[in-house]
Amino acid sequence: MGSSSILRRDENRILFKDSSGMIAQSIDVMVKSRPDATTLRSRQKLGKYRIEKRLAQGGFAHVYQAFDTIEGVHVALKMPHQANVTPHMLDTFHREARLVAKLDHPNILPLKDASFIDGRFVITSKLGEQTLSDRLRKRVSFIHAIDFVDQMIDAVAYAHRNKIIHCDIKPDNMIFLANGRLQLMDFGIAKVAHRTIVRTMVASGSGTIGFMAPEQAMGRPSARSDVFSLGLLMYKVLTGQLPEWPFDWPPAGYATLRRKAHPDMIEVIRRSLEMRPNKRYRDANEMLHVFRRVKPRSLRFAAQRASK
Repeated sequence: MGSSSILRRDENRILFKDSSGMIAQSIDVMVKSRPDATTLRSRQKLGKYRIEKRLAQGGFAHVYQAFDTIEGVHVALKMPHQANVTPHMLDTFHREARLVAKLDHPNILPLKDASFIDGRFVITSKLGEQTLSDRLRKRVSFIHAIDFVDQMIDAVAYAHRNKIIHCDIKPDNMIFLANGRLQLMDFGIAKVAHRTIVRTMVASGSGTIGFMAPEQAMGRPSARSDVFSLGLLMYKVLTGQLPEWPFDWPPAGYATLRRKAHPDMIEVIRRSLEMRPNKRYRDANEMLHVFRRVKPRSLRFAAQRASK
């Protein structure tokens, strides 16, 4: 994706263009009409899109599969719940989207469009074959697992070099394209969603940590928080189990990890999951450097174990 440029700004509308097309937000439309995204049905029309099915729902938004009747392609439509679509949220998203428009990496899913359609705020992206979460429901070989991890750390490292943190690294936010490539999605909207969810967690005094670093759950995300999430992802991909709060080492499934992974690879995961952020890798670039240094010996170790 190329760099973005502001085309026009007035009291109610901000419009800017990048190489993927127009991204437009209209606050006055949002204020006048904010229908509930849950009302969308199969074959319902939304602008040029024809809804096919709902793919997912969460605390921040619903995601639908739709058909673009103009371009003739299938797309994913993410629609934040109407309570989340506020002028402050839109302003934050504008700033994040301008940063994301500069990202150009094979393992990062580009934003196709974001605009108001029939009174709904809709974020459009390419539709993948399946998510990493879907793929992990089936057996994954060690070689494929290491390849998945390599692609994800590489994507986050690139973002960190561009001063962008993701804030929501998890298998549901990673999709496989038809060619088998894995791409990390939701850059830009992830940080906006994170702020909304964290406010809810803090206000209620509860919430599920999931793939979130402890300090991030308290509203203090950083590049080291993304590193923690990547460590959790590595553990999940290699063992099938997700470490849980209070993240004591070693977590459940450690015997499986020791059986599969070289001690140096285990150390990469352990350091990524340090509770104190300053003891982790400073960002995904440092993590990627160490990971790729130990990757060859880890693959040899796994091959030797498999041959016995």
